[in-house]
Amino acid sequence: MRVLLAASASIAVPALNALSEMELNGKGIVLAGILTNPDSSRGRSRGTTEPTEISLAASALDVSRKEQGLKPIIQLKCHKLDQAARAEAAALKADILVSFAYGQIFGPRFLALFPMGGINIHPSLLPKYRGASPIPAAILGMEKETGICVQKLALELDSGDILAEESFPLSGHETSSSLSADVAEKAALLLVNLLENFDAASKNSRPQEGEITYCAELKKEDGLINWSKSAEQIDAQVRAYTPWPLSFTHSGEDKLFILEAGVLDKKDAATLSATRSAALPGTVLGTSGKGVLIQTGNGILEVSRLQWQAKKALDWKAFCNGARGFINSILRVK
Repeated sequence: MRVLLAASASIAVPALNALSEMELNGKGIVLAGILTNPDSSRGRSRGTTEPTEISLAASALDVSRKEQGLKPIIQLKCHKLDQAARAEAAALKADILVSFAYGQIFGPRFLALFPMGGINIHPSLLPKYRGASPIPAAILGMEKETGICVQKLALELDSGDILAEESFPLSGHETSSSLSADVAEKAALLLVNLLENFDAASKNSRPQEGEITYCAELKKEDGLINWSKSAEQIDAQVRAYTPWPLSFTHSGEDKLFILEAGVLDKKDAATLSATRSAALPGTVLGTSGKGVLIQTGNGILEVSRLQWQAKKALDWKAFCNGARGFINSILRVK
């Protein structure tokens, strides 16, 4: 089975490594190549470019592949999946397309290039959280569990039949960064098992069932904190938007990022609220042994790590030492 992997983000790197390992171990897989986004501009002048994370990983993997007698990985870097891109992909003679965090939509003429069709790895329990940001969405939604689905690629976004899936519980302490790392490893194992048993999985595929929900691509402004929300909701937001776009507020005229936080124990919060009953949401109440205490619309947020814009991140003690007048101030939405 010749596989073309379409991927761009680091979450797909373990899947790339797994496919290469299957080829090395004679598991009937040949990594025909990778399809990834073009190098992107970086820096204020936009004068330098940087490859995608999957492209960097493929180049690094080529070193060990050469030592093991495997050919270098062919990389297709396409701005759009037009006629030229289809010609490049067709030349690889791949049997199947495997997509994971690629970032572009596949049209019918591109999918027709693969005799065994295409599959997509999606980090949610479909049909919940179709779209571009399922991992932050699950944390933001304070879900008790999430999972990974491998689905047949279909023309409608994330609508294909399910070939394989795995669910697992969430502790309520995950960030998008930590959950993505966990999903990356689980997804690679799920993909290997699926490809080794592809015929059986195809025969037993099933349509998606349940309520369909969608999640959009994240934007910088999504990180703005609304202090009228509950402490649990804001805590979930902080974790969901780590490492990007990060959650932020305003102190005076300055932008302030809230990097790490938690919900103050209800008993402690009740005691504090009794003495500060008139405190408005966003009021910096004081400190505890673990962080800065901020009043929310319901409950108190305990912030342990903060960062002024363009400054370095600090733990709460170091931050307070350098932020005179911060205690008793009111953080603003704008």
